Amino acid sequence: MSLRTKTWTRFQLLRDYPVDLAVVSVAAILAYYVVSITPTGSEFRMLVAMGLVLFLPGYALVAVIFPATARRQSQRESDATDHRFRGIRTVERIGLSLVLSLAIVPVVIMVLAGTSWGLSTEVITAALAGVVIVFAQIGVVRRLRVPAPDRFSVAPLDSLRQRTSDTDGVTKMASSVILWGAILLTVSGLLFAFVSPTAAGGFTELGLYTENDDGDLVAGEIPGEVGPDESIPITFSIENGEGEDMEYTLVVQEQYFEDGEITDRTQLRELTANVSDGTTVSGERDITPTAEDGESVRISVLLYEGDPPAEPTNENAQEATHFWVDVTEDASEDEPDGEAPEEDADEDDELDDVGDIEVEGGEDGEDGEDGEDGEDGESTIEFDEFFGDTSVAPAETGLL
Repeated sequence: MSLRTKTWTRFQLLRDYPVDLAVVSVAAILAYYVVSITPTGSEFRMLVAMGLVLFLPGYALVAVIFPATARRQSQRESDATDHRFRGIRTVERIGLSLVLSLAIVPVVIMVLAGTSWGLSTEVITAALAGVVIVFAQIGVVRRLRVPAPDRFSVAPLDSLRQRTSDTDGVTKMASSVILWGAILLTVSGLLFAFVSPTAAGGFTELGLYTENDDGDLVAGEIPGEVGPDESIPITFSIENGEGEDMEYTLVVQEQYFEDGEITDRTQLRELTANVSDGTTVSGERDITPTAEDGESVRISVLLYEGDPPAEPTNENAQEATHFWVDVTEDASEDEPDGEAPEEDADEDDELDDVGDIEVEGGEDGEDGEDGEDGEDGESTIEFDEFFGDTSVAPAETGLL
């Protein structure tokens, strides 16, 4: 008798197990599996992850908070003093699921940030799936404690018949349609934002580097003092992430300041480069300030797509960076014996010298002028050089 009773109890529990919460639990597990095996960038992976992020956690939590179904008007009037089991309508349950999901996900991410697991996609997905399953099982217990007539269950046809039989059924149906429409618009907007490519998703990155004592390129170590007519070797780097091949122009300006305002500009160099999408072009050039002894100037590097404007400034450049230089005789006197600062190239050098500049991420490289073979994954690109200020002697064009 005892065994038969236990068997019946287990069968009853299985029969009463909420179908929607079972589906939610299985969907969370499948979502984690799909995200973990699908390549990054897949639209299918993104759609599955959206369901796990935007709906499932909130729905499971709503099941915990509201285990009962919404009562009809006649039930509320007959049981006005009974406030034990309160429920919400299905459309309200769906809308609240979206809102609560958006609140749960940041909390999960903040908790994971303080652990050794990190914030990889797989870890976040696994954590969200675990939260969904835990909430869903608590929701199962909460529902089974509610009397069967008041228990929430997924039965769309029965719900529709109840709505049409109520005296205020038309009003409820209208409000439900409006709420469902708002939910669909929200979900559609989120789907469009996630799936469609962004219009302004490209980027261009400009960098300035110098060589340290070990011969490595480093940022932020440009000399702050130079002697008169002394050159500073600068390695310019342009990364193209715009999604298409781009033609860039670099304008190097020497800017004089007085009381915090620019009083004069001198163009030192103008460089152009055609950069393929997803590649980085870099090359070393000498920058020679024309300031006199005792003057402090700002060297600005301005990057433009295509041709620069007639008056290049830091404000109208697509990307801009700068460094300050003090021109002083003391810097020249500090040069070690036997070493002299690099001199400019001969005056008769042409202004349209062309150098081969290595591009990272291209095809197999060609043989450079120095005789070394290009490495795999690198190609060469023409980096045309010309000067807007012909009174400044061009520096020697070097190769990397």
